[in-house]
Amino acid sequence: MAKTKKTPTIEQCETVAQTLKALAHPQRLMILCQLFDGPKTVSELELLSGATQSAVSQFLNRMKLEKLVTSKRQSNFVQYRISDPNVLKLIKSMNKIYCV
Repeated sequence: MAKTKKTPTIEQCETVAQTLKALAHPQRLMILCQLFDGPKTVSELELLSGATQSAVSQFLNRMKLEKLVTSKRQSNFVQYRISDPNVLKLIKSMNKIYCV
């Protein structure tokens, strides 16, 4: 018996579109790729991405509002991590396809 393919709902499509829209900026995507390896501070992301501290902070704030990343204070530093497990899967898949 053949398995039938489930058609996504409009709500699911809207969620995916919103996530892809958030990933559509090269610097945000670069930051998420760096966070794929584990939590990082703004300073670490600044060095790894080549963006200014101000730009990294702005990108992280937007991604935090979109619930893509979370932050946690560690003494004098704030560490950021990817909060959405689907974004982790997506970054992993994109890495396999484009970063060979």
